[in-house]
Amino acid sequence: MKKKALICGISGQDGTYLAKFLLSKGYEVWGSSRDAQGSGFLNLMKSGVKNDIKFLTMVPEDFRSVLVALRNSQAQEIYYLAGQSSVGLSFEQPAETIQSITFGALNILEACRMINDPPKIYFAGSSECFGDTGGLPANEDTPFHPQSPYAVAKASAFWLVDNYREAYNLFACTGILFNHESPMRPERFVTQKIISTAKRIKQGSSEVLELGRLDISRDWGWAPEYIEAMWLMLQQDTPEDFVIATGETNPLEFFVAETFNQLGLAWKDHVTQNQEFIRPTDLLVSVGDAGKARDKLNWIAKSKMKDVVRMMLM
Repeated sequence: MKKKALICGISGQDGTYLAKFLLSKGYEVWGSSRDAQGSGFLNLMKSGVKNDIKFLTMVPEDFRSVLVALRNSQAQEIYYLAGQSSVGLSFEQPAETIQSITFGALNILEACRMINDPPKIYFAGSSECFGDTGGLPANEDTPFHPQSPYAVAKASAFWLVDNYREAYNLFACTGILFNHESPMRPERFVTQKIISTAKRIKQGSSEVLELGRLDISRDWGWAPEYIEAMWLMLQQDTPEDFVIATGETNPLEFFVAETFNQLGLAWKDHVTQNQEFIRPTDLLVSVGDAGKARDKLNWIAKSKMKDVVRMMLM
């Protein structure tokens, strides 16, 4: 019998790579969407795996919808990747962000609690929960200090996972992932905005790349590598939370410079700062310590920032 996995939020970057990864492992993969019949699943089509997936409609904020999806899929593993995924947009849509992330995670946990043989649960946490750690690498013991509605939602869901794990003995864990990129990122993410705009300029466009702060530093990794870490967490004997990161941080200015440099362009000729893109609060430095993942999952990030830029430009 094939193992079954349900990916909530399968149409996004991580959902697509995870679906492809699990299919390669011989899983029967189910994917949920708010409107499975009306969704195009463009990323899954591009990856050539759409026809190998069973789809169902699930609204994470609707408990009955979640319970029906779990019973129909009969999955042994659930990956909750759904929810509003943009930090910047969360300042404009705080209620939707909290509902889709926190309430969605709560409904998954509660529904699993009601199933006789509950599945293993992975929740997609975020490094944003840590806030600004003063340049120190964050690990599983670093206190949370969320500084955006998105981070508050992820932090709240993290503690729900922790509570349900302890109170009801569910196999539930959170992957606290630092920034991980790929060509499947939509252009509302700054990395894809930089890559896409730079490529158009290289092709002759006269546009200017407008960005907010260039001095913020992030720990950028390669998304397909982070997917394996998610899966490894659910293969352990005991559920635990893990930080997933490269351990290297770079200013956004370096990411911009590397992108234009790889295209043979001088970035300062094509980039300007725009106050409209500066958020009410933003982390100055973000970097993770994935030592626990290295020791317990045997997982290490192979690709660093320059590799990420090169692969996104391909």
